[in-house]
Amino acid sequence: MKKHLLILLSVLLVMPLGVAIAGGDAPEAEHQRWHFDGHFGTFDRAAQQRGLKVYREVCAACHGLKRIAFRNLEALGYDEGQVKAIAGEYTVEDGPDDEGDMFERPARPSDRFPSPFANENQAKSANNGALPPDLSLIIKARHHGPDYVYGLLTGYEEAPEGTTLLEGQHWNKYMPGHIIAMAPPVSDDQVTYEDETPQTVEQYSKDVVEFLAWASEPELEERKSTGIKVLIFLLAFAGIMYAIKKKIWASVH
Repeated sequence: MKKHLLILLSVLLVMPLGVAIAGGDAPEAEHQRWHFDGHFGTFDRAAQQRGLKVYREVCAACHGLKRIAFRNLEALGYDEGQVKAIAGEYTVEDGPDDEGDMFERPARPSDRFPSPFANENQAKSANNGALPPDLSLIIKARHHGPDYVYGLLTGYEEAPEGTTLLEGQHWNKYMPGHIIAMAPPVSDDQVTYEDETPQTVEQYSKDVVEFLAWASEPELEERKSTGIKVLIFLLAFAGIMYAIKKKIWASVH
């Protein structure tokens, strides 16, 4: 019994180290300039709308966005009619009806983005055993999330000579371990933009990161604005208190 306990403890101690070593051979993605960076950073609405288009036409085939409701898209500059039109392009399961059966109906603005798969097993089966992550919080869930996601989308390369990849595997220089089950998701001119924005892998990747950054933290602008107001208030309050202190103690030597 004691011997088995020692073996179990050894495994538990070694496992985290092994994971860290296995994932530590990938270079950190280069930092990009994001509109939402810094204390005064804000979201780029045009980039977010383009990013939503990339998500809907490319990413949504495998990745869900379960924490975002269609009505939340009004924050990106869409009006009520546009939101209803976007929601109407999806179907969601509802019910039960009067007979106890579930049924499908067009989505409403109050509905959340539906998952592309009925369950996790179906998702794994369609992706060579890999479970595509939900993208609602992907930016917050990864270290240097915006740069990591951008790097992953643009980091596909030919595997080094002598490297053997199994069927369905691909080489990505920014993926821990470099082996990734997801095929390169975007290519140049894959998604049509209505404006004159370049239709390149790099631009698609930047735009979808701008959109996913909002999805991960919709209150970012409000949080930054509140923080700045609080700092201004505290500075003004400190100035007032200093002036009061000077006046009260002016006659005291």
